[in-house]
Amino acid sequence: MECLVLGFGRIGKLLAYRLHGLGAHVTVTARKPADLAWIRAYGWQALDTGRLDGALCDFGAVFNTVPSPVLGHLLLAQLPKGCLCVELASVQGIDLAAAEELDCPRMGPLLPGRMVPAAAAVAIRDAVDYILKERGDPV
Repeated sequence: MECLVLGFGRIGKLLAYRLHGLGAHVTVTARKPADLAWIRAYGWQALDTGRLDGALCDFGAVFNTVPSPVLGHLLLAQLPKGCLCVELASVQGIDLAAAEELDCPRMGPLLPGRMVPAAAAVAIRDAVDYILKERGDPV
């Protein structure tokens, strides 16, 4: 799965590392050239956070860790149908009104940051269970 992690702070780094460990193809965004270099050094794709327009059509999941507006109507409309969007930032970075206007089914679930700990644990458990079953490993 193609996963996009918005932001290369503490949460973004840890999340990208774990997603990569689960077999996802990881792209991480950052603003600073040094952070973009580190992202590539870890073996992930790097995108400038300010240059997302036209680069969002392939992602199956987007995780926002940036505590400021990042994904507005224009960018949300570029995400593929069924894309999972997870808000992990303490301050909302995904425009919820725009997400609603674009009709939530095209976006998949949108989890607000304050609900993420419990919801993320359930989602991760279910994903790992599904992967193990798909591979034929005992659950």
